[in-house]
Amino acid sequence: MTLHATIDRVTDRIRARSRPTRDAYLAKIARAAAEGPRRAHLSCGNQAHAYAAMPDKDDLALTCKPNIGIVTAYNDMLSAHQPYERFPDLIRAAGHAAGATVQVAGGVPAMCDGVTQGRAGMELSLFSRDVIALAAGVALSHDCFDAAVYLGVCDKIVPGLVMAAATFGHVPAVFLPAGPMPSGLPNDEKSRIRQQFAAGEVGRDALMAAEMASYHSPGTCTFYGTANSNQMLMEFMGLHLPGSSFVNPNTPLRDALTVAGVQRAAAITRLGNDYLPAGEVLDEKAFVNGIVGLMATGGSTNLVMHIPAMAKAAGILLDIQDFHDISESVPLMARVYPNGLADVNHFHAAGGIGYMIGQLLKAGLLHPDVKTINGTGLDGYTAEPKLDGEAIRWEEGSRDTLNDKILRPAHTPFARTGGLKQLGGNLGRGVIKVSAVAPERHVIEAPARVFSDQDQVKDAFKAGEFTKDTVVVVRFQGPRANGMPELHSLTPILAVLQDRGLKVALLTDGRMSGASGKVPAAIHISPEASVGGPLARVRDGDLIRLDASSGTIDCLAPDFDSRPAAAHDPAPSSEGMGRELFAAFRAVAGPATEGAGVVV
Repeated sequence: MTLHATIDRVTDRIRARSRPTRDAYLAKIARAAAEGPRRAHLSCGNQAHAYAAMPDKDDLALTCKPNIGIVTAYNDMLSAHQPYERFPDLIRAAGHAAGATVQVAGGVPAMCDGVTQGRAGMELSLFSRDVIALAAGVALSHDCFDAAVYLGVCDKIVPGLVMAAATFGHVPAVFLPAGPMPSGLPNDEKSRIRQQFAAGEVGRDALMAAEMASYHSPGTCTFYGTANSNQMLMEFMGLHLPGSSFVNPNTPLRDALTVAGVQRAAAITRLGNDYLPAGEVLDEKAFVNGIVGLMATGGSTNLVMHIPAMAKAAGILLDIQDFHDISESVPLMARVYPNGLADVNHFHAAGGIGYMIGQLLKAGLLHPDVKTINGTGLDGYTAEPKLDGEAIRWEEGSRDTLNDKILRPAHTPFARTGGLKQLGGNLGRGVIKVSAVAPERHVIEAPARVFSDQDQVKDAFKAGEFTKDTVVVVRFQGPRANGMPELHSLTPILAVLQDRGLKVALLTDGRMSGASGKVPAAIHISPEASVGGPLARVRDGDLIRLDASSGTIDCLAPDFDSRPAAAHDPAPSSEGMGRELFAAFRAVAGPATEGAGVVV
């Protein structure tokens, strides 16, 4: 199939824009690779320190077996990461069987946005991505490893690990997922009870029972938020093995996929004949494929920030125009909550990522000729893993959707476009996800109510102040203001107002959750208000027009451009809950449209 003209054009545009930085990056990793296997450059004293606690120290010191480093985000507070507790032993055994040695290189932090939503700790969340990249860099700086396997799933963890893998681009990288928890309380029922609680119709006991029935066991949360969008991304970009993203934890198939991933890590080091440095997997085509997957699945808006940060670490420069143009050409093929009623287990059972990749390849919407850890092009990712004893064999995946209410062919999709749009106007640049927003709500024109934090919005709601159509403006929520926390706890409130018949929308220089849904939300608006961006000039009562159809966000007040900007008070976000430690990050963070990065 001929490559779609837009995919070809956007890829060429990215390649041209990135040529100086990408060329410099490739030269850097080529120099590192030319030095040969890493341990050969360690002194005897260096090596003795590295191997002192290992039972197989002779193999490490005296043989040329590849040494695989594990970078793990394990903790047992995150349900998605709890299964990783047993992975090091499994990886060691698989590595030894494949003729390799294995060491845990280091751990990285992993916070749960579900715990910190609406709390001060959420102001550390975005920056934790760059901390993870830094921590993984420290782990790999020992220079002992011929390949690395990365254990991480959730929102900032995978992007941070990819940034590190790209920085150490001469080291082969394999990402090993842990899988989603089995299905619990249906997501639409959970959402309904949250809205009832926000409206005062049910008590906290009903809310708690619903939440515990939703989040109930080891594994990733089952809605299609940022964590599961990350897993999709790793498969579309060839850093997972085919079909591995959504296999449940602690099952024989999950374990066999982990073993197979370790076998691939051992096979692609510089010590063998199939050397595959991570920096060559992470090329322009891979990132375009990842963006196509994001649009076709209706994935998290958080990845509109994370993908540019990951790409920049590999010398590739992305712009939100690239996301917009790809979205306009890629059909929405999946309906997974919050864009539908199904969860990721239902999506996987209906054909999942393998089916989607097959359809998108046939439509010319993906680059097939990419390097992947599987040793194939992307066409190898249409296969489905099956158990053959304790090993894996890959069979041809389903060519037909097994549930067209969840997954549809590229030629008869749920929507013609991916549902993510770039916004621009006198309020700045931002994005909006409309895949779950009813068409009649794509254009909202209403007076503004201006707030400086989400608690003020909640207080106004409790006081009954929202009685007419309103555009809720929540400013000073950007990375330089307070670390850009998600504003997901506003979703039930705004949904209640919408269900009451009001036209409502959200405008913010902050983020919404990867599970944001049916309320129109213009997010990531840049320049952010704290550095004098246009949102700082909006006043209560100003008529605001958000037009997702034309891609515009404007304040219609006649004197808007000449007004002074409101001042930002940084004090509320400057201390407490560790925020003091991140003052330097807030001071240097880049704009959201470029990934809000600190370290790249």
